Amino acid sequence: MKSHHLRLIMNIWPPFLGAGIHVEHISKDYRSARVSLKHGLSNRNIVGVHFGGSLFAMTDPFFMLCFSKNLGDDYIVWDQAAKIEFLKPGKGKVVAEFSINQAQIDDLVSLASSGEKVLQDFIVEVKDGVGDVVARITKTLYVRKKPNLS
Repeated sequence: MKSHHLRLIMNIWPPFLGAGIHVEHISKDYRSARVSLKHGLSNRNIVGVHFGGSLFAMTDPFFMLCFSKNLGDDYIVWDQAAKIEFLKPGKGKVVAEFSINQAQIDDLVSLASSGEKVLQDFIVEVKDGVGDVVARITKTLYVRKKPNLS
């Protein structure tokens, strides 16, 4: 699927739509993505700042998606675990930018070449309008090369 089609679909996906999450960009090569969240009634908590679940949800599938598309059909890629650190109350529009590079892809290919599972951490920061980090999310990806059945 072309990245701009996936972006459009993700923007009407009920968990994102309901939380006010907007996928602004997914690169053609699936190596970067930008996601935003505007502060509104549907995503604020009891003290009036961004609800932590919405901050977490805006980061959920993107590392898995980027690596899955770049590793190809010979690999299984799943989100295995995640951790979120809340660093500052979030108000207004917040943004998360995801980026992977060839060295990271090559590293996963090398580590998974034996067919054993690989658990690798990737970090994304959610930033507010002035560039301050509101939350830091660590995503642990599970990667395994599919067995050769031929």
